[in-house]
Amino acid sequence: MPRTLDTEYVVTNSKVCHGKITFRGTRVFVAHILDDVAEGQDWRVISKSWHGPAPEAIAEAVRLACQALVEYADDYVVEYVRELVPA
Repeated sequence: MPRTLDTEYVVTNSKVCHGKITFRGTRVFVAHILDDVAEGQDWRVISKSWHGPAPEAIAEAVRLACQALVEYADDYVVEYVRELVPA
């Protein structure tokens, strides 16, 4: 059974955007917004340019991304190192 995510602002729904993580009530991918955040764009500008998620929703997405990084960092780092160092 696929995992689901259902928070105040961030959701997955198998019937919307092929189940990718989006902002509630939109078809805006959380990953696209996080890319803009990583580039240092102002959250209000991001919100306006995507006609959507409010800065509060972006903050929730950043918190969730942080939680995922903390929870899965060890697994990711090991996989990343394996890609860089040939066996």
